[in-house]
Amino acid sequence: MDSMYKLTHAVPSKKDFIDTTDFDQSEILDIVKTAVVVRDFIKSGGTLDTLYHKNLAMLFEQKSTRTRVSFEVAMSQLGGHALNLAPGAIQLGAHETIEDTAQVLGRMCDLIMARVDRHESVQALGKFAAVPVINGMSDYNHPTQEIGDIITILDNLEPERKWNDVKVVFVGDCTQVCASLMMITTKLGMNYVHYGPENKLLSEDFQKIGRENCQKYGGSVTVTSDREALKGADFVYTDVWYGLYDKETPKEVYMKDFYPTFQVNDDLMAATENPDCKFMHCLPANRNEEVSDSVMDGPNSVCFDQAENRLTAQRGLVLYFGGAAQATLDLIKQQKEGKH
Repeated sequence: MDSMYKLTHAVPSKKDFIDTTDFDQSEILDIVKTAVVVRDFIKSGGTLDTLYHKNLAMLFEQKSTRTRVSFEVAMSQLGGHALNLAPGAIQLGAHETIEDTAQVLGRMCDLIMARVDRHESVQALGKFAAVPVINGMSDYNHPTQEIGDIITILDNLEPERKWNDVKVVFVGDCTQVCASLMMITTKLGMNYVHYGPENKLLSEDFQKIGRENCQKYGGSVTVTSDREALKGADFVYTDVWYGLYDKETPKEVYMKDFYPTFQVNDDLMAATENPDCKFMHCLPANRNEEVSDSVMDGPNSVCFDQAENRLTAQRGLVLYFGGAAQATLDLIKQQKEGKH
């Protein structure tokens, strides 16, 4: 029981969350543990203020629903404050460099979260800011989505299920979410499949990351256009058929690549031969393009649980990188034992 409330690692005073490949499995599980324990405590009516007087700067170069709301609510629920620095609201991009912005925000705030167009931007923030920087999404990856996704997967597994037996199939385009899902599932030793058109499959560089994870933790990586790969899937995941950074692609082009073969519909779900296979989507979805209404709104869909777990994940992340994770777990343990 005590292990529920004890982190494996002490959290360093300055460490950024830019790419999950920078963390080993036990560190990822520390973040997940913090997030889940706090979620269950808050849902049971508990209140926390372990980030009292802490401020999170939220930098956005794009519009956002789940990322903005989840971080803002997370900070509020933990006694802190989040500043929404939307495009055009600050000098960044006008006549101030990202390096100077990083130094200024690092002197005024305790954490920085950035959702950026280019991965190099969030890396620069991490280099020049004196406080931890969290990658809220870049053109390379989406690590905060990864934490919410893995929490959702674990929520839907039997406690005794071995992770090396779990199969997660991503269907469709090689978006940064596709790559991120591969990185986090293989980090936990699961079996990852990317099933998509031959010209839209994960690059060899990403596959190499997955294989290195598998060598260390078990599991496998398969990248294929063969529909047989769906068999035995425990989770089927999809995303939009054009990346956030590829909006100029005409609809008829990507529809030709993906439709109807890679639409997640009842027939595709049946091809898993697993009636309990869960459906996941990072959202927002283009309904009846990459996923049919019947699947998205069906009994096996967990995509809205997944969206809610973005909040679960962000609470864990701001506590972990805000240096308050262990203190929060200790406080929850004391309250549950009636000592506080």
